Amino acid sequence: MALGDISPADASPGDRKAAGEALFRRKRWLSFGIPGLILAYLVYVFFAFDVPGLVDRARMDNARILVADSYSHKVHVTLDTRSGGFAYSIEGTAKGRFPDHLVPDWIERGDGRVAVDLGRGQSAVVAGDRVILTLPDGRVIDARSSRSGVEARLPDLSEFTVQQSDARLVVFLDGARLTVTRTRIDLFRYFLGWEMFWFDLDSPFYGKSTGELWHLATGAEPVRRGATNLEAMGQDFWSNRVWRHGDVAWALVETMIMAFIGTFGAAIIALPLAFLAARNFTPLGPLRFAVRRVFDFVRGVDGLIWTIVLARAFGPGPMTGALAILLTDTGSFGKMFSEALENVDRKQIEGVQSTGAHPLQRYRFGVIPQVMPIFLSQVLYYFESNTRSATIIGAIVGGGIGLFLTQAIQTQQDWEQVAYYIILIVIMVMIMDSLSGWLRARLIRGDPSGR
Repeated sequence: MALGDISPADASPGDRKAAGEALFRRKRWLSFGIPGLILAYLVYVFFAFDVPGLVDRARMDNARILVADSYSHKVHVTLDTRSGGFAYSIEGTAKGRFPDHLVPDWIERGDGRVAVDLGRGQSAVVAGDRVILTLPDGRVIDARSSRSGVEARLPDLSEFTVQQSDARLVVFLDGARLTVTRTRIDLFRYFLGWEMFWFDLDSPFYGKSTGELWHLATGAEPVRRGATNLEAMGQDFWSNRVWRHGDVAWALVETMIMAFIGTFGAAIIALPLAFLAARNFTPLGPLRFAVRRVFDFVRGVDGLIWTIVLARAFGPGPMTGALAILLTDTGSFGKMFSEALENVDRKQIEGVQSTGAHPLQRYRFGVIPQVMPIFLSQVLYYFESNTRSATIIGAIVGGGIGLFLTQAIQTQQDWEQVAYYIILIVIMVMIMDSLSGWLRARLIRGDPSGR
């Protein structure tokens, strides 16, 4: 007779000891075996995903530069060695090019020669096709740009990041940078803050201090005919050509519209289909099977895949992104709604039926009130989640804030704008989270305060 067939009362002390030892061995194997398997799997993942190689390929210098670019801006001094012309601009863009009267005073211009104070004791002189950069300790970087390549004489620069080839030289200094190519010499000086965030160079309010702006807004002579200074400030901020606040605001609204149409459109489609997939409402097995497989199909394909497929079919645009969200969520809502319908209380339906209500009324007054809190909670949660998803989908279909974010990342020069867009996305998600919680409290719990 096996130990498991002996009741504890009939077992002898020896049998009980053997059973206890067997149980102890089994528990010990489970206690050490499962963590051992998990550890072995993590070791496999460590090498299978080439984590050591990933660490070796990591460019911490580039990461440091990108982080610095996210909270600062660069003023460029650029020499085109083909034409001999100089340009002075913020972030090297045409929209940020300084007119002559706004060129910073740390740039000294002469006939074919420019002297640049790069801060922290660093200075440079650019003339012809040559740049001479002097470091605080007297070391000199001498580089020349020519059609045949870049010639450079460099001292020991072990404390700085240097990227050098026959066609390009880049030296990252303290708060500055030097880039020399076959056709250009660029000097960059970093400054803290997001320049031109409020007003671009075309605005008469650019470069004004807070006190000067307050004086202009509260009673000074209007600088623009037909509008007060406060109105003109609002117009210049909204139509800022560099930061494009008006376009960005509409992109945020577009992202929320994509999430709204996709989420609530999916809920509207999934609700009647869920009745066809619920066992207690549709006795026809083949029909239930077919509807459930449709839910599995549209839910099984990831939303990003639907986005790519629909973008090829209908072209880019926010509506394509909304349709991708709608397709994916229709499957998810259909599954969740049908499971909720299968767990409704039949007594409430029978009570409504006893009043002589026809089938549609039985569903309306006997079923919907039971499942509506669950439905609303799920829909609102998905709406909140899809607000984040719409950002990525918008980057693919060319709509919403996602498009602005990917464009800023691809340029790899205006990382302060990348930080700006990310902050706006986080704020949008926080607002949607608060709004979703408030609506759940109002509509589901019946709390008028929304708490």
